[in-house]
Amino acid sequence: MSTKVTLRIWRGDAGQGELVDYEVESNDGEVVLDLLHRLQATQAGDLAVRWNCKAGKCGSCSMEINGRPRLACMTRMSLFDPEQVITVTPMRTFPVIRDLVTDVSFNFEKARQIPSFTPDPAVGLGEFRMQQVDVQRSQEFRKCIECFLCQNVCHVIRDHEENMPAYAGPRFLMRIAELEMHPADTADRREIAQDDFGLGMCNITKCCTEVCPENIHITDNALIPLKERVVGRKYDPLVWLGSKITRKAHHDTPKVPGKQG
Repeated sequence: MSTKVTLRIWRGDAGQGELVDYEVESNDGEVVLDLLHRLQATQAGDLAVRWNCKAGKCGSCSMEINGRPRLACMTRMSLFDPEQVITVTPMRTFPVIRDLVTDVSFNFEKARQIPSFTPDPAVGLGEFRMQQVDVQRSQEFRKCIECFLCQNVCHVIRDHEENMPAYAGPRFLMRIAELEMHPADTADRREIAQDDFGLGMCNITKCCTEVCPENIHITDNALIPLKERVVGRKYDPLVWLGSKITRKAHHDTPKVPGKQG
């Protein structure tokens, strides 16, 4: 069955823009991305839309539909009343390039800043073993398709652009948590999580979890456990005393003349 629906699309670039109404045909079983493609083919050939797989796995078609961050390819038209005007706008947190396409380079810059996986060089290939529970914990985080909807909805940068240099956002704090929890990773990432990537700015409102199309429990399984590890290192009195003793012992160790250390 075919019906006519009204799409209210944001048209413009980094300089200026406006919402423009289009009447578009909608068929049973279609998603918002289908209508955007039909709009391109029939009325607005210059409409800029980023997409790739149309299967909810590439994360390319992130946008805001009636004010909610969604994947256009996974948002069924059956969710909306046929008489309802459907407003489609670009992700608000990132600079607009044109129409519905935003500049998400902020995320790639943050990804490059995270120290890579650091295994023990003494363990040979094929020698390391890990428990299934550790595999499953890591696998949940690896379901991320980097749609950046969690980044877009996080109010720490959505409402405060000035926080961007100091804050990595939920997607990359989750990546740090994944590496920190991995039993084969030897790097201690607790200090950088707090000092370099702004973990302390996250106030666990769970808005990132709510918009995740892969249903990853970002807040409960990544951010909160990472906060607990950071707090344990910085404020647990026994850990604090142990680190002080270790540092003092290292400082008091006599140096051999002619050697560094």
